[in-house]
Amino acid sequence: MSSDSSPEHRGGCYVVTAASGTGKSTVLRELFENHREAMADVTFSISHTSRPPREGEVEGRHYYFISEDEFRRLADGGAFLEWALVHGQYKGTSLAEVERLRSSGRDVLLEIDVQGTAQVRHKIPEAVSIFLLPPSYPELERRLRDRNLDSQQQIERRLADAAAELPRVQEFDYVIVNDDVGRAAHALAAVLLAGRHRRDRMRPVTERILASLPTPPPGRA
Repeated sequence: MSSDSSPEHRGGCYVVTAASGTGKSTVLRELFENHREAMADVTFSISHTSRPPREGEVEGRHYYFISEDEFRRLADGGAFLEWALVHGQYKGTSLAEVERLRSSGRDVLLEIDVQGTAQVRHKIPEAVSIFLLPPSYPELERRLRDRNLDSQQQIERRLADAAAELPRVQEFDYVIVNDDVGRAAHALAAVLLAGRHRRDRMRPVTERILASLPTPPPGRA
């Protein structure tokens, strides 16, 4: 259950970023499956992408798959909270969808890259950013090769992007090292729970509790 379900309660925004191959999707799956308390009233935002679906990916569940022309049209119209050209393909997050979810009192979890995180923090300054790191650069390369999803050229591009992105970890609020999926998911759950109990997020609850205090007797104001 959320800490408050009243109309004035507004959900938070959490951004999880990682270099390709870090294991971000695996950690998030572990989070959703085994940390029910932390994930109560949390919605995973589904991105739009111009790339074709991979084997096993489902429209509206993993991504909204649209053409490059349609993506550009939406981007030009200001439809995205953030968007970027990632590994030769466009990815973006619907602004209207994020606002709808937060207005309903739900927390929104975004899985986006470093470029997108900077855009989100510009538009939503209170957004909480989390950088998921690999144990080392050689381990990141091993994971990319072992998953057998990309060509040699794509792997080299992803490694080059990672070398440029990882130093930007200094820009983030929280850092989690994915050396063990269970531990990484546990740490991410802790961040979500802590964020939900920030003073500004708890204001509707605290105001209600303080309003229940008895009126001070004369001379005790």
